[in-house]
Amino acid sequence: MKPQQTTVFIILLAITALVSAFFGALGGYFSTQYFSLSSEFFDLNNSVDKNIVRMVEEESSTINVVNNVAPAVVSILVEKKSGDVQKNTFSFEDFLFTPEEDSNQDSEADQELVQVAAGTGFIVSEDGYVVTNRHVAESVDAVYTVITNEDVEYNATIVDIDPFFDIAVLKIDGENLPTVTFGDSDGIQVGQTVIAIGNALSQYQNTVTKGVISGIDRRISAYDRFNGSEVIEGAIQTDAAINPGNSGGPLINLFGEVIGMNTAVSSNGQGLGFAIPINEVKSAMEGIKKEGRIVRPWLGVHYIQLSAEYAKENSLPVEEGALITASEGVEAVVADGPAAKAGLQKDDIVTKVDSKILNEENTLSKVIRSYLPGDTVILSIIRSEQTLELSVTLEEYAADE
Repeated sequence: MKPQQTTVFIILLAITALVSAFFGALGGYFSTQYFSLSSEFFDLNNSVDKNIVRMVEEESSTINVVNNVAPAVVSILVEKKSGDVQKNTFSFEDFLFTPEEDSNQDSEADQELVQVAAGTGFIVSEDGYVVTNRHVAESVDAVYTVITNEDVEYNATIVDIDPFFDIAVLKIDGENLPTVTFGDSDGIQVGQTVIAIGNALSQYQNTVTKGVISGIDRRISAYDRFNGSEVIEGAIQTDAAINPGNSGGPLINLFGEVIGMNTAVSSNGQGLGFAIPINEVKSAMEGIKKEGRIVRPWLGVHYIQLSAEYAKENSLPVEEGALITASEGVEAVVADGPAAKAGLQKDDIVTKVDSKILNEENTLSKVIRSYLPGDTVILSIIRSEQTLELSVTLEEYAADE
């Protein structure tokens, strides 16, 4: 081969190598970009798939909870004789009749039953114990009808009414009835998803609403036009919609466990519903099963739970505790009650029950309810700037106390 030809061949070989290297690099670049984009696209699809799965799982769990619990949720109708309703209803016409003129007003129409209220309840035993709110089932003169999810009607009777909580227990005659599962209201957390089921507006049976626990250990003043107002301590706050008629219905977690009994809704704002912790209902049912009645411990005092502001305004030596004090028509220490027998006096400040410190979250009544009648507790008190300890044996609360 001639030298010139050899040189040309070497140059062509070098150019070929450079071109190959260039296109190889270019191909490698586009290949990398392609697989990188494919990977990102795959990750995006994977993320979307996971979100869809989560949504489906959450909806499925809600549906499953409702299907499992709804058969044990009942509507409660409250009826009275029309004559009794009219006698308890004040109107301008009351001025127009003298006792003699009104004495002949009773008639067969007065004996007819008319619906005066409605609410919700849930079955807690296979033999027919039903729990609801006290303000739903309080009148001994009323006739109560329990209607199941399958529109089966039962006559119901009042077993007992809780003296401290908005809780009533009814009984229907039945066997192998569906029941709810109790949860533990002491373990609930703010932000936890909850479901409410109830007879909304006394018209829409087993209405389902969903929300979260917005707060715990709330102290609220509940009011209804028939029974006046009462204070409910330790209430669960939720934004799950609760309406008139939902009263007495269950508040449920996503495990299908009842953690509260719906009892009140704020009239001043939306998304403010309240429920009684289910542990209080469980305690009431324990008394029903063992004693045939709701059993609550009793100390026998009237008190004000102290706050820093109240203590400062009244120059008190401590900012936390329970100040034993009287109010209009209510004595500070009930005569012959457990506290009186132990020597507790007006203006004493109870700071501890055993080792439990009293404050706005752990009120005196809340702590006392954690004991049983017959239990002996040690009260740490401040009296005239002296610290004392008193031993008190709690008694069972009676309706006439």
